[in-house]
Amino acid sequence: MKLVTFDEKGSQPGAVIGDTILALHKAQPFLPDSIEEILRRGLLPEVQNLVDNASELEREHFRPVRGTALYPPVSRPSKIICLGLNYEGHAREQKRDPPPHPILFAKAPSALSGPFDDIEIRSGVENVDAEAELAVVIGSTCAMIPADEALDYVAGYMVFNDVSARRIQREDRQWFRGKSFDTFAPCGPWLATPDEVGDPQRLAISQRLNGDTMQESNTAEMIFPIAEILSFVSAAMTLMPGDIIATGTPEGVGLFRDPPLFLKEGDIVEIEIERIGILRNRVTRVST
Repeated sequence: MKLVTFDEKGSQPGAVIGDTILALHKAQPFLPDSIEEILRRGLLPEVQNLVDNASELEREHFRPVRGTALYPPVSRPSKIICLGLNYEGHAREQKRDPPPHPILFAKAPSALSGPFDDIEIRSGVENVDAEAELAVVIGSTCAMIPADEALDYVAGYMVFNDVSARRIQREDRQWFRGKSFDTFAPCGPWLATPDEVGDPQRLAISQRLNGDTMQESNTAEMIFPIAEILSFVSAAMTLMPGDIIATGTPEGVGLFRDPPLFLKEGDIVEIEIERIGILRNRVTRVST
């Protein structure tokens, strides 16, 4: 399945079927009105059954994908956990050795934005960069899970852009503020369930800036695979349904180019991951 949160007099959960969106809460009112709550209540099997029998539903429960505004598939996670230096090429371009264990940092959930929303750079914020990432969304509560069971707790996958204010990162000597500005986490375009994605360690991943390829790699190049990441993170904290884990970025980010190449007003950033989809975001500058 491909699950979306779309705009219809407020946010509504939906499932993409061909070029349409099935409005889940409208088609089956017992379903919650958010993907997070569907996950928390363990209702994905009911959603799958509804999708499998969509041909029996009234046309009034469907909306066209084209022209429908999409929100982040999950918009209220308890946490967003990100990884640094999780691709060998990204470590090499920084002239650093691969880390002995995953490097974790947090990004504020308020940074989340939709797959086609603007990336807004506030006055005084400079050296803003984009990072193509595969994000994992947790499907059920888990803690201290072994790696060989970790993927059982995955609800699905999203495309994720870990937008970063590099000068602030450098000045703060840590990453949280520089990565947590509003709109600095475009994601989506939908939550693709594991059956849609297949092996998450065999996905092409890329970033294009104004049509020019900046990053091009494969999730097979991760230093720490997803199962190992989830086991490592859950050893420290309980993961909740809807939590987002962004699994790191490959080489080619603007900061480490010669000369560095940062985002400017009017730029179009596209992040694409095989079998999941594309984010397309325009860069704007805002004064308030």
